[in-house]
Amino acid sequence: MKLVTFETPAGAEHVGAVADGRGIVELDFPSMRALFERGDEGLDEARAAVEAGDPRYGLDEVKLKAPIVPKKFFHTAGNFREHEEESKRVKWSHEIAPWIVFFQNVDAIIGPDEPIVYPEHLTEELDYELELAVVLKRSGKWFGADEAMDYVGGYVIFNDITARDIQRREMRSGVFSYSKAIDTFCPLGPWIVTADEIPDPHDLAMELRVNGEPRQTSHSGRMSVTIPEILSHYAALGYSAGDVLSTGTVSGVAGFSEDAASLYLKPGDVIEAEIERIGVLRNPVISWREGHGTDPPPRVRW
Repeated sequence: MKLVTFETPAGAEHVGAVADGRGIVELDFPSMRALFERGDEGLDEARAAVEAGDPRYGLDEVKLKAPIVPKKFFHTAGNFREHEEESKRVKWSHEIAPWIVFFQNVDAIIGPDEPIVYPEHLTEELDYELELAVVLKRSGKWFGADEAMDYVGGYVIFNDITARDIQRREMRSGVFSYSKAIDTFCPLGPWIVTADEIPDPHDLAMELRVNGEPRQTSHSGRMSVTIPEILSHYAALGYSAGDVLSTGTVSGVAGFSEDAASLYLKPGDVIEAEIERIGVLRNPVISWREGHGTDPPPRVRW
């Protein structure tokens, strides 16, 4: 089941499910978080509504929004060995390895086809990172890897937009967050695919394209650690139903290439982040002026 948050032509926002080939069935939940807060009961209600209801909207009639805005967005990183290895090849300033975590700025979340606004006054090195993210269907803490998958409600695509020049400066202190949490730097979507449709999240092809050119091509099976291990490791921080946890990017980012300058994002680019069994998350990059109607503020040097 594909769960969506969508906006009607009249401007009203609703939660729905995509009935393949038939359109969107509207669901009786005030928000996607409210659906996941009902756990399995909420998911069962959604499935029953899809089976019984007639689609009210076609996908081409509505605007898809970010499917969920979580209470907490657990941003984990360094979980793909290939990404760690490419960072070492270009002598990146700091180690990129498993067990990096911080909380993402949920106000930076945008949905499919919404623009990433290039903040020219903050960065000259705008990068992409394709990631698989997990949506939690249960609250909990202090659980082991053997229990972790009982907490997974679904999966969604995350494009971790990063200002590399800011990130290098931040990592002098050993942490980074600002570089990934600027407005519009958190594309999420296009929908949440429920866990029952993805029996093995470690068996998914992954590809990110810029203007149709493949930049990142990998597979979720290349993680250095597993999703149950990641979920268990951070369970001490406490999960709420509807929280989102990212699982780190794969190799092929611009900033860790030998010719990074030629690959960094620029206004006019279109990014397509694709994960097998989930779909394609598409976002254009636009200038500050196009996004805000004014020139950017004075340049900030890091």
